[in-house]
Amino acid sequence: MSADPLLPPARALRVGVAGLGTVGSAVVGLLSREPRRLGARAGARLEVTAVSARDRVRQRGVDLAPLAWEDDASALARRADVDVVVELIGGSDGPALTLARAALGAGKPLVTANKAMLAHHGAELAARAEAAGVPLRFEAAVAGGIPVVKGLAEGAAANAVHRVSGILNGTCNFILSAMEREGRDFAEVLAEAQRLGYAEADPSFDIDGIDAAHKIALLAALAFGTRPDFGRVETSGVRAVRLADIAQARALGYRVRLLGLAERAGAGLLQQVRPVLVAERHPLAGVDGALNAVVIEGEPVGRLFFEGAGAGAGPTASAVVADLVAIARGERMPVFGVPAAMLAEPVPSDPCARCGRHYLRLTVADRPGVLAEVAAALRDHGVSIESLIQPRATEDRPALLVMVTHAGAEGAVRAALGGIARLEAVLEPPLMMPILGDEE
Repeated sequence: MSADPLLPPARALRVGVAGLGTVGSAVVGLLSREPRRLGARAGARLEVTAVSARDRVRQRGVDLAPLAWEDDASALARRADVDVVVELIGGSDGPALTLARAALGAGKPLVTANKAMLAHHGAELAARAEAAGVPLRFEAAVAGGIPVVKGLAEGAAANAVHRVSGILNGTCNFILSAMEREGRDFAEVLAEAQRLGYAEADPSFDIDGIDAAHKIALLAALAFGTRPDFGRVETSGVRAVRLADIAQARALGYRVRLLGLAERAGAGLLQQVRPVLVAERHPLAGVDGALNAVVIEGEPVGRLFFEGAGAGAGPTASAVVADLVAIARGERMPVFGVPAAMLAEPVPSDPCARCGRHYLRLTVADRPGVLAEVAAALRDHGVSIESLIQPRATEDRPALLVMVTHAGAEGAVRAALGGIARLEAVLEPPLMMPILGDEE
């Protein structure tokens, strides 16, 4: 008779978890609820032996009584009964970085969901992991439960990737989707997102694009073999997007989405986060609510599309535990797909050289001659207008000019808008959003 495949394996992988927020508690809970199934897949019992968090008395919905507790998270790296450290503290520096360095310095594998730490210190930590001969895995740091890190580093390893783009922040996608679906303005939907827990009390990290920028820096490193460099990601968020923009985009056959983009452009690498008009036929246009999605384009595979829950306790814990299973199996790969010494310094590509169509929205005084002034500024910079819409102004809504340009250099559009912003009749900074998907 064959052995029961779900009998607990004799070998154990002992886990120390630092950070017991919603994700850390979910990781402990998942490992305790599913020991036989996960053990069969990992070839080892995945056992949490020690934890660390700031508050010992907070109720977390999991039984922590059998576990050792360390007030200093770095002490997990020194424990003889911890084989692998899971860092779920968060933050680019401070205790999270101290623990990461301590774990790798002690020769212990590290699993982290910390995109900020990796976006700022990823190359250093990758070199430390290689020097110690241990894995550093971070599937949960990008797009939650979607296995895009493994997909890029392993599944797409044979391909020459030329572009990675994606919806990488569920908060912003929830807001834009709700504005589109329900006809409500930004501030109202943001307040709802905060009530539902999709947005923090201070939502700046999400709505200003910083969270997505951390993630696209990591995807760029995986796709193009460069050092992750958050400082080189040109970043803007969704604060300036109005309901009028959503409506006009819809009328033109587009959806507004906050996208992270990394692509080869000439001899350099373009890394951006900004709101974009996405053609309805493009797969990213249909990504609704708090979901995330990533598109990988390369040769010879063509296009790969990943979609799923990008945040939340369950999806993120799923990704953390998947990394633990991979470590238990003995899977090894360079942290960013190539040896740390081969990670190239990213040479920024000039975004002004990028060619395409653009959506422009101006808020202007409702008086004669304004359109002529705007048209003259566009003409002087060689920007050609394909279509123009002027929604009717009301007492509670200022005059708007909405334009779509013909394909042209983005630098010319930026220069024209710089001049237009200085016109006395222009009441707010102009909004420019590139258009994606016309080539489909």
